[in-house]
Formats: sequence, structure tokens, C-alpha cells
Amino acid sequence: MDVSLLSDRYLVRELGTSDVAKVYELCRGNRLYYRYCPPFVSERSILDDMNALPPNKERSDKYYAGFFDGDKLIAVMDLILAYPDASTAFIGFFMTDASVQNSGVGSRIIEGLCAALSRAGVARLRLGWAKGNPQAEHFWHKNGFRETGVAYDADRYTVIVAQRRL
Repeated sequence: MDVSLLSDRYLVRELGTSDVAKVYELCRGNRLYYRYCPPFVSERSILDDMNALPPNKERSDKYYAGFFDGDKLIAVMDLILAYPDASTAFIGFFMTDASVQNSGVGSRIIEGLCAALSRAGVARLRLGWAKGNPQAEHFWHKNGFRETGVAYDADRYTVIVAQRRL
């Protein structure tokens, strides 16, 4: 998949090791997220996330993408195609810069992503949020995601699984 097609408003490109400091700056401004999903971000945890894969997935299925407004990184997304099944994509991580939150930027990014994935033949988009995180729950509900009834325990919190039909 060409990640540049995930938005018609922002420049989107895959992120790599040379982008870790930018990703760290974006993430460290979102303390509420890490209150519900500890531990707090580090450059090492970003590198680990860039390389993490779910079971039975290949690196070619994963896109660790940055959304840029000019030169400014405004959002980071970890997207896995064909997971957990062939017709579903999975957002493993999505975060916007604190400076653009509550302005509609995150919702515009998700709408563009859903449109691009639908054009590519993906039927559903799935994700999870930390149980009890009101900001995450509100954002994903507002963007059409509904709980699947599945929850699982991560190391230090419970993940609520939700999805949206495309």
C-alpha cells in the first residue's frame, strides 16, 4: 500500500529510525494516554513499536506512518493490513500532536484512512483502547467505532476492542 494515499490533506510517509525524536516529541505531549497505557513513552519504546508485529504477520503488512502538516509531524499511526483476518485492517497505535487535538484533525485523518482502505477493498477497521480512558473512548465512538464485545488484558491495563465497517 502506498501510505501517501491515506490522506488528501496531509503528507503521509512511513517513519523510520531517523524520525524517532520527532515521534517522541509528539508522544510525550500526550500524558493522559500514558496514564491509561503505561509505561510512559521513550525513544526505545518507539523503536520497539516501529518493529512490533502481531502473530503471523510480516513486515510488509505493517505501516508505521507519520502525517505531516508542512514540516510538522501532527499524527502517528501504526497500521496493520489483513489483521486479524484478510478483510480487516488494524490500527495498533494512533496519536495526534497535543497542539491539534480537539480541532478535528484526528477525525479528518481517520476519515481519509477509512476512505483509502475502503477503496483498497478493506471491509473493516479494528483497534483497541485502554478501558477507562474517556478521551480515547469518546474519540473512537465519534468516529464510528463500536465495541466488539472482546476485551483482553495487556500488561498493565485492559484493552477494549472496537471496529468500524468501511
